[in-house]
Amino acid sequence: MVYNKRKYDLLKGEQMKAIGILNQKGGVGKSTTALSLGAGLTRKGFKVLYVDMDAQCNLSNSMGAAIIAELNIFDVLTGRTDIEHAITQTSQGLIITGSPALSGADMVIADTGKEYRLKEALGPLSRQYDYVIIDTPPALGILTINALTAAAGCIIPSQADVFSLQGITQLFATIQAVKKYCNPELSVMGILITRYNQRLVISRDVADMLRETAAQMGTKLYATRIRECAAIKESQAVKRNIFEYAPRSNAAADYAAFVDELLDTIVSDTIVSNCSEVEYGK
Repeated sequence: MVYNKRKYDLLKGEQMKAIGILNQKGGVGKSTTALSLGAGLTRKGFKVLYVDMDAQCNLSNSMGAAIIAELNIFDVLTGRTDIEHAITQTSQGLIITGSPALSGADMVIADTGKEYRLKEALGPLSRQYDYVIIDTPPALGILTINALTAAAGCIIPSQADVFSLQGITQLFATIQAVKKYCNPELSVMGILITRYNQRLVISRDVADMLRETAAQMGTKLYATRIRECAAIKESQAVKRNIFEYAPRSNAAADYAAFVDELLDTIVSDTIVSNCSEVEYGK
């Protein structure tokens, strides 16, 4: 693993950054992206906590946490426990697992301030982790709203197909509503193409349309594209991240490149922000 350690060390010790992995369409690789992003960040020395907000618990299962966790994110959101007690240690890292009970969250989490449950719960952890990676459900309900309210930014995994393209428009409306009413600082960090097959003309055409859609949303289409790769499903079956299971696979190379691209952007934004603060201070 070769990277500019000094450059990325600029980001360590900063206030915890929560990143939501978001798309209301299922099967686009949200959980895979969440695990691979977190694993990639961990490899670079960052302290990472995963949060699984999906009732299907795919991220929890991929990390081998679902069967050993005593408490989960539903317990946290409903006030049954504090967040520190809900963290489960696995060989893949630290996670607050999902729960099938989350399927009823829209009815259970209904009090005033319901959008802020996750943000408030994460507060005590703000100096303990560099990144919190939040895997969201394939729906635009209260769980996704909580994730967006708690997050500094969100990443949208998307396949290069027409249905994914159509869904992003609706997703953008939800993001704008959250920015207006709950989290003015929320940013769309970018759209990441997953399960990409460069041999298909439709994939290349939709990729161009996704680039235009990203520009309309005021964000970017990441240059990195995650190629379709059987090793991803195999790694999920054995509950290991792609870097450990198949380090020489296309998927490992692609996700490593994505993590670098993401961190380069964050470093650039941090430098610009720091320079602006210095200039303003003058």
